[in-house]
Amino acid sequence: MMCKLHHRRNSFHATRIGPFLCWIVVLLFSSASSISQTPRPTRIAVLDLGSSPTGVRVAALLRGGFRSQTMTPSGVTNREFDVVDSDQAGAAALGAGFNGSLNMTLSEARDLGAAIGCDFFIVGNSQTVRRSPSSGTIYYEAFASIFLVSARTGRLLSWERPEFQRPTPNEAEDALLAMLASEETRHRYTIAIRRAQEDERAERARAIEPATTAVIEPMSDEETSDNATRPPRPFRRPRPLYPESASRADAEATVDALVDIDARGEVGKIEVVRWAGYGLDQSVIDTVKQMHFFPAMRDGVAIPMRVLLRYNFRKPPIQNLSQ
Repeated sequence: MMCKLHHRRNSFHATRIGPFLCWIVVLLFSSASSISQTPRPTRIAVLDLGSSPTGVRVAALLRGGFRSQTMTPSGVTNREFDVVDSDQAGAAALGAGFNGSLNMTLSEARDLGAAIGCDFFIVGNSQTVRRSPSSGTIYYEAFASIFLVSARTGRLLSWERPEFQRPTPNEAEDALLAMLASEETRHRYTIAIRRAQEDERAERARAIEPATTAVIEPMSDEETSDNATRPPRPFRRPRPLYPESASRADAEATVDALVDIDARGEVGKIEVVRWAGYGLDQSVIDTVKQMHFFPAMRDGVAIPMRVLLRYNFRKPPIQNLSQ
């Protein structure tokens, strides 16, 4: 009797526990499915924009904007961005040798992003300064140079330098912070990041497809001394313009561009591999598009070749208007 009773109890527990365990498995599977379908938040780091009080405040404001949660049309809270802790990001950047430069190569930007462990990062400079014009009253100017960079590609996605002039430093800084705290500003950065993510996904998809065009070889240092190979030579060397946006920021930088030149000497793909912002990159691209070359030659035959063009920008001296 005891054995039968024990057997019945086991049957009873099996009939009760079996469905219960099935429900647990179903719930766990459903939870795992929902988690796998939820996209990982985009990790973004905002480094301090200089050591001035304005730079620290602007950086904190930008971090707060990315931390803001958005609502989907169905009313579900969506956290699109995961902001890297400022102390952690700063320590990682310092360990990677970052000194606040806004003139980086793609590899330097990628290395910085990898050290921080983010998908995108913001660097820049922000200050409130006193201006004493030669004519007129003294005023204060608050500005912020903000560079948004992809950690995956190292490319400069966007740059801006809003500035406000006011009679007092507090008024100038408050105007700057109000502009950067606006929904329009946060939306602009969000759109830039989303667009970059789409472009990077498309590039990865193209990278795994079979190549359909001929590979263009880069010009090497050895080829410059090889009598059988002659690198491409430009018909003329136009100088890129130094834009007003760079002049207002007193920007001095170097821009490097990799340029594909076909067997006819015509310019093809242009990729900026050392960026500087302030309109300097676009000035280089606009200039290179206008160039024509004698094509590279090897054994008397024209060949396509990829060359590196470097442009050093220095602010032009102020001309004496009295002359």
